[in-house]
Amino acid sequence: MTEDLWLVVGLGNPGPAYAGNRHNVGYLVNDELASRVGSGFRPHKTGRADVVEGRIGGPGGPRVVLARPRCYMNETGGPVSALAKFYKIPVERIVAVHDELDISFDTLRVKQGGGDNGHNGLRSIRRSMDSGEFFRVRVGIGRPPGRLSPADYVLSDYSASERKILPFQVDRAADAVESLIVEGLEQTQSRFNS
Repeated sequence: MTEDLWLVVGLGNPGPAYAGNRHNVGYLVNDELASRVGSGFRPHKTGRADVVEGRIGGPGGPRVVLARPRCYMNETGGPVSALAKFYKIPVERIVAVHDELDISFDTLRVKQGGGDNGHNGLRSIRRSMDSGEFFRVRVGIGRPPGRLSPADYVLSDYSASERKILPFQVDRAADAVESLIVEGLEQTQSRFNS
């Protein structure tokens, strides 16, 4: 549509049963961004996603579409691809916000491209977009304790102590998304990846 339009996809699973899961941190970050944009999510005509359209970083900032797919994580690519086509957004202006097992809790990393590292949402987006060259805001959740499987861990709720820190982590991840879109990858990495 326009050269400055970005698509920011918060990865998660829909419904109240998943709301507090570690796997849903992408939804939480997009909720924070929607609140900063000053609008609520509503169903998009392409179906299978709720969106907010607005400007990021204040009036006159770059235009964004914030999206929350209304499907399970492993089907995320369909709604992302449909929204990218609808808004004519190339893969290089898509940001996926997701949980990351290989980064400790209360840490985040920003990068462009790469594999899916076993993350079903990223795998689905890579497959549907036929490219992995989108940006990622990787929100650390850490490794599962003991013998808990990674699959069970990501679908478990944050602990009581983590829930106290979570709002700050979500806020920082939202700052990283804004920085990435407004200031670019290099500056954002130097600010948030250290």
